[in-house]
Amino acid sequence: MNTASSASSPTAQTRLLLVDDDRELTELLDELLTDEGYQVDIALDGHHGLHLGLTNEYQVLVIDRGLPAIEGLDLLSRLRRKAVVARALILTAQGTLADRVAGLDAGADDYLVKPFEIDELLARIRALHRRHIEAAESIPIGAGELELSRRAVLLPTGDRITLSAKEFALLRLLAARPRTVHTRAELRCTVFADTAAESIVDTYVYYLRRKLGKTIVQTVHGLGYQMGVL
Repeated sequence: MNTASSASSPTAQTRLLLVDDDRELTELLDELLTDEGYQVDIALDGHHGLHLGLTNEYQVLVIDRGLPAIEGLDLLSRLRRKAVVARALILTAQGTLADRVAGLDAGADDYLVKPFEIDELLARIRALHRRHIEAAESIPIGAGELELSRRAVLLPTGDRITLSAKEFALLRLLAARPRTVHTRAELRCTVFADTAAESIVDTYVYYLRRKLGKTIVQTVHGLGYQMGVL
């Protein structure tokens, strides 16, 4: 379990802050979220959560409402007042309408009542991550950036490589979840039309490699593709 943040995190990963005093739950979620491709930092109380939230840049926050030291909604309100814009999910045992409204007013993007199904929590976190990506101007890819408004890749050298619409859509999907292996069928349905030829994904992976280098997309034999390195 990660209980402290590292100053130098892999730029290709999405950073997630989990603030919950339930050690058993945090250990489970740490393992599951790490497998999903997130870099997870954990705080077991509100003070530690506030410190991590103010000293690191996260894309997603998962905050339990019933925290020691600083209550969850108070913690989120403090982070919002300090211009922390990460997408936030509040976990709580309090599920009345008034409680949900209070959570949203404090700056939450989503609200999940305990007890919950783990699959639902993971799906909600993925949705928040997608919303963060959609609002962002760029996605880090190694030492470079995928520039969303320009539909281009900014290389570490400062050179910029423009992508076609489908090249961009494919690379954006891979970069958003860099440790996830995507099947060809999934990529074809998501990026291309369902009626597209089965070889269309391989063709556009070839195009990306030709423009950005052979290592930009990694082949996972027998499974599909995942984000490589620039």
